[in-house]
Amino acid sequence: MATTCIKAPTGFPRRYIIISADAQGVTELGFSDSTTEQIDPDNPYIVQCITELDEYFAGNRQDFSVKLNPHGTEFQTRVWSQLSTIPFAVTWSYKDLSLKLGSANYCRAVGMANGRNPICLIIPCHRVIAHDGSMGGYSGGLDIKHWLLRHEGIM
Repeated sequence: MATTCIKAPTGFPRRYIIISADAQGVTELGFSDSTTEQIDPDNPYIVQCITELDEYFAGNRQDFSVKLNPHGTEFQTRVWSQLSTIPFAVTWSYKDLSLKLGSANYCRAVGMANGRNPICLIIPCHRVIAHDGSMGGYSGGLDIKHWLLRHEGIM
């Protein structure tokens, strides 16, 4: 497992983006104001992830192609896979996502899986909002969710 930390773009609500990857792909992406660990990114998935994040923040990328390897339950991985189909600059409600997975009754479970997404931003859980149009939650913090939605021109 390799981990590295990069500086977040100017104006982003946190100072750093933390990326972890194993031999099969990116396993985690998160945000922090501090870091004590900084390992040189010799993992090819981390190198590709950094390039794609730079392009995304520069406004030159809407979709990510870096290989992902999130770890979760079967249901969580189904949710994360479906999340990855939400287009750039589009939001879905938790109900929309639940229906795509087979039942409106999945809303609560979808919300829980969304909150446990280990690869925020690349698996775009920030694009999921409440059915009434309100923001809902975001594991990275609502300030980051708002920033990402503004960056994509949604807000």
